[in-house]
Amino acid sequence: MADGLALPEAMQFLDDGYSGATLVRPALERFRDVVAARAVDRLYVHSPDRLARTYAYQVLLVDACRRAGVEVIFLNRALGQSPEDDLLLQVQGMIAAYERAKIIERHRRGKRHAARAGAVHVLSGAPYGSRDVSKYAGGGQARYDIVPEEARVVRHVFDWIARDCLSIGEVCRRLTQAGEVTRTGKTAWDRSAVWGM
Repeated sequence: MADGLALPEAMQFLDDGYSGATLVRPALERFRDVVAARAVDRLYVHSPDRLARTYAYQVLLVDACRRAGVEVIFLNRALGQSPEDDLLLQVQGMIAAYERAKIIERHRRGKRHAARAGAVHVLSGAPYGSRDVSKYAGGGQARYDIVPEEARVVRHVFDWIARDCLSIGEVCRRLTQAGEVTRTGKTAWDRSAVWGM
């Protein structure tokens, strides 16, 4: 660190792949436990929006740190040196929340538009019963092809739920007892696989 302190790996709290819009993040939870145990006296954060994407969460976390005697240092700027610093933190928090909302809305509208145009890439992957055919392999048009063996299972599941009014748990039991194979090659079915169908 620039101030001459060592930063052990166990004291690095990185939440790769988690949104700053929530407080339920594994590394953040671990850090909050460390703060509560008063096992740290200084927190280095790249910028306020890396701590949290909403101003209210930023204030909550910074306040919790201060009450525990933890100094919060934002590497991209000083914090709390003046009323202007506090105002800048608020404005940055609002801008981060606004940017996140804009990204989510654009993503949602883009997927909706693509789905209405018949594009299949709006889903995260081919549903059970079909397989992805890439745009390249599909001659310029991405599509799903039916996988006959999986489609047979899908028809059974549909009949059991729609016609026989079975619960998802009972459908899982029947599929497991019949030895049907999931997409990942397992013979034990769980609810999320059936729910995903």
